[in-house]
Amino acid sequence: MTFTIATSELKQIVRNRSVLISATLIPLGTSALLIFGRDAFRDFSAGIGFAVGSMMVSISVLGLYVTAVTTLAARRQTLFLKRLRSTAAGDASILAGLVAPPVVISAIQLLIVLGVLAAVTDGPADPLLLVISGLLLLALMLALALATAGVTGSPEHAQVTTLPLTLGPIGLAMWIGLTSADSAPIVKALLPTGATTQLSINAWNGNTAFGENLLLILPTLGWIAAALIMANITFHWEPRR
Repeated sequence: MTFTIATSELKQIVRNRSVLISATLIPLGTSALLIFGRDAFRDFSAGIGFAVGSMMVSISVLGLYVTAVTTLAARRQTLFLKRLRSTAAGDASILAGLVAPPVVISAIQLLIVLGVLAAVTDGPADPLLLVISGLLLLALMLALALATAGVTGSPEHAQVTTLPLTLGPIGLAMWIGLTSADSAPIVKALLPTGATTQLSINAWNGNTAFGENLLLILPTLGWIAAALIMANITFHWEPRR
């Protein structure tokens, strides 16, 4: 049942031009600009890691977070969620099917842009850590999407509710990339996507201690848990009257 729902959602994304553009063309276009201008980032303290952190955040925010929130709000408004709950599929299966396409699309985009960047540069110093940071970032944005969908009444409303966690992480990635790692590290790590962005930069550039990277994982796990708790409280399956 999950696969059937996911296949249907993928077709909807392909047919909806606005969603397709926000989920694929904009993040890929932004990533292409960062890759072409990669030499300019060598002058910053984060180096090429600046481009890596910015690309990963842009893709996960625009390709996964915004798309998932809009999808869930739209399916609720048309009573599709309510109809799905009358079938044999469980709640977890329904949600998994609905969010699977943006998750997979974002994961593929990350693989493509990071692969291209690795091909034209020296590549990541710690590929395994980069994979971990990518998985954590996708999990975080998915959890935040479920939480945001709980307070989003319609696809149009999603343009407002997703704005803070769209502009915020992108701005945070730029702040982290433009400033020294010693500049307000605790504040950066405790903000949503701050720890994963720094983790991505560390993975690409290297020269960071294992314990330092381990500590960056904890804030992200905390945000994921908090977002899931909020989603469990606020998420509803049919429009509120």
